[in-house]
Amino acid sequence: MEEDQLKSVLESLLFAAGEPVSLTRLAGAIETVPRETIRAALAAMATAYLSENRGIFLEEVAGGYQLRTRKEYAGYVRRLLATKPPRLSRPLLETLAIIAYRPNITRPEIEELRGVDCGGVLETLGERGLIRISGRKEAPGRPALYETTPAFLELFGLKSLDDLPNLEEFQALNGTVGDVPAAPSATASPDPQQPSSDPEDAAGAEKERTSGTE
Repeated sequence: MEEDQLKSVLESLLFAAGEPVSLTRLAGAIETVPRETIRAALAAMATAYLSENRGIFLEEVAGGYQLRTRKEYAGYVRRLLATKPPRLSRPLLETLAIIAYRPNITRPEIEELRGVDCGGVLETLGERGLIRISGRKEAPGRPALYETTPAFLELFGLKSLDDLPNLEEFQALNGTVGDVPAAPSATASPDPQQPSSDPEDAAGAEKERTSGTE
């Protein structure tokens, strides 16, 4: 397969997927091309998108490759798709940060760090697909262990948890989640220092104040 054709095929696959696609999956779809050739083509495509000042760019994120819209155009995309940007209230963001920096942590351990019941917040983060239960701790009651998901990496534009910034930079990231997927939706987040007006977040905060412990 010629290089230009390979790039066209890869562009089609990434556009159709609408989510990060691993090199393994891409190689499985293009069986006649070696993995390293595909990797080199992806690197060349990423450079070309940036140099040509295109409306989309190719990013390695959440263990795969994804076509994403540029942050400065997120407002236009949202208006076109009539989508609402995800909002992370301070309780959600604080709890998510704890789980990201301390994977396989239990609810009691999170609540000890935050000094407040987190049942409702954990439920909201789970509903949004940003955290999941990774197992059970060998302790009385066998409490659930929590970890972040690939959706978390995708939302914050991270290749893996190894790319996590320091805590201050992480909090700032919540205000710049504008490098969004080209498909199927476009999202951006407000300044994390401002109170959230999202009813879901208000509900999550209310759950946090009223939920019982496990």
